[in-house]
Amino acid sequence: MRNLAAMNDPGRGKFVSAIFITFPGNCRKALTYYQTCFGGTLHFETFEKELAGYTETPVVSGSLVSDSITIHGSDLVHDEGRTLGNYLAIFLHCKNTDDRQTLIKKLGLNKQHLFVKHGDDQKLVELTDAFDVRWVLGV
Repeated sequence: MRNLAAMNDPGRGKFVSAIFITFPGNCRKALTYYQTCFGGTLHFETFEKELAGYTETPVVSGSLVSDSITIHGSDLVHDEGRTLGNYLAIFLHCKNTDDRQTLIKKLGLNKQHLFVKHGDDQKLVELTDAFDVRWVLGV
């Protein structure tokens, strides 16, 4: 089975695309269900403490990596809230923060960036390009 490290193998190219879904508080349940459909390996990173408004400890970053599909997700919604059209994004796992910054500049050409959080210390950085396509860039 592939894993996140294998996705970033230099022999595979610089970036690997995947699906990123923002879930309404049920990321762990959804990705576990998708595992029964596609097989593969699950990985979850959660908050260390409970957050108001969540019945379970929220998933900051979750992934299902199988031979046929890679799905990443999170329970954390954007500042504008989860609405139809903003809960799907293209996820790219970048080798390092320098590669991510280069890609941010390319994707954001002639567009004002929409970042949920900005900084090299963030695991996930999000932007919307000139075509209103949402990108989540991880390191």
